[in-house]
Amino acid sequence: MPLSLDLLRTFLAVHRTGSITAAAQTLGLSQPAVTGQVRALETALDRPLFDRLPRGVEPTAAAHELARRVAGSLDALAEVVGDELPQGRGVHVGGPAEFLCAEVIPVLAPLVARGLLLRITFGLADDLLAELAAGRLDLVVATVRPRVRGVVAEPLYDEEFVLVAAPGVRADAPLVAYAEDLPIIRRYWRTVYGRRATMTAGAIIPDLRGVLAAVLAGAGVSVLPAYLCAADLAAGRLVSLATPEIAPLNTGYLAARAGGLAVPAVARVHRHLTEEFRGRLTPSR
Repeated sequence: MPLSLDLLRTFLAVHRTGSITAAAQTLGLSQPAVTGQVRALETALDRPLFDRLPRGVEPTAAAHELARRVAGSLDALAEVVGDELPQGRGVHVGGPAEFLCAEVIPVLAPLVARGLLLRITFGLADDLLAELAAGRLDLVVATVRPRVRGVVAEPLYDEEFVLVAAPGVRADAPLVAYAEDLPIIRRYWRTVYGRRATMTAGAIIPDLRGVLAAVLAGAGVSVLPAYLCAADLAAGRLVSLATPEIAPLNTGYLAARAGGLAVPAVARVHRHLTEEFRGRLTPSR
């Protein structure tokens, strides 16, 4: 008997995520709906597809074989239908406000113009990754390597840091920092000077765009990612106070739920970002 594509799509989402709950979040369905569709497919095929575990499910040999046979066709069909951007299915992306505003949103603008419903959430990496794992976000740009169960990630970009000040501001001027514990400045001092940063900040501004504004206005010196201050350096509104042989780098990652890329719109955004940021990683990547 012919099988419903909906049953096969649901089966593939469960197979890829290893979880009824995660598959339901990926597909935008309720858990009972996913369970019912899996059981309907098992009945139609007259064989079990998953062994139920205390946490998640384990595909049977029959499930692995079915996934091997249908995955390519279903993925290809998804690419054709709606140009991978079906109306009414938004993609929810989280990440640091500064990087998303300066770099990610402009890259995704063409997809929005073509019909993508884009939702953005700003926040800290640990909080956003927890939201991703819980199914409340689709993709996260994280400034740390994700180590969260059910989340997969790949390097997206390397950002270089620069010690900057406005012209005429001395290197011993007050520090303008992102947080009380000077996270960016401490890393720069350790990498470039080989010692701990023991200074205290003259201003704490929890947004790197605000730190940049303060430095431009002559409040003091700071360490900023190059993407944020490159235009001001090129225009002479800022000057670099050091030229280290090896510039401090931080790798950013693009994270998704395991199996989350089975959703065509999410896969399209993920692929678009990785293609656009290709070349933003150091050659050793």
